[in-house]
Amino acid sequence: MTDLEHDPAGRDRLLRTLEPLGVSFDLFPCEPDLADTAAFCAAYGFAPEDAANTILVAGRSDPPRHAACVVLAPTRLDVNRAVKDRLGTRKASFAPVEDTRAITGMEIGGVTVFGLPVALPIWVDARVMARERIVLGGGSRSWKVLAPPAILLTLPNVTVVAGLAVDAAPRPAADPGAAHPTG
Repeated sequence: MTDLEHDPAGRDRLLRTLEPLGVSFDLFPCEPDLADTAAFCAAYGFAPEDAANTILVAGRSDPPRHAACVVLAPTRLDVNRAVKDRLGTRKASFAPVEDTRAITGMEIGGVTVFGLPVALPIWVDARVMARERIVLGGGSRSWKVLAPPAILLTLPNVTVVAGLAVDAAPRPAADPGAAHPTG
């Protein structure tokens, strides 16, 4: 079964959101179990440097403040400094899965900036804008959007932010003295 067969409504909803933006894009179907960035890039041959993840964040305040952040996969969203400062709260964190679903109407692994509530701020790390083409979630785990980063500037409430993300810490090298995991 292809993704077109098991999520035509998601595709149609995405097209209704994207076509009025007036920027060229391509829709890319993917198997839902391969929607997470690392698995998607490995399975379909995309560079992680071109994968732009949309992450909902929450500032602890009453009421809570939220924003959608777009960062490249090899970077790490600077929640404790850049996000917290922009939200104007003492603490900030990734929004819980339930809040993400309630605010965006989307599942983790498919969250996209397209179709978010108009009042929700969208902050895009400046590095995203330097890419020639980016891969974004498509609003469901069955679709991705391929487009130039300029498509993000067509959305309401978008701000490009230098330093929204930082270089991800390198993973520690495997300990050569550790036991080999094969039994």
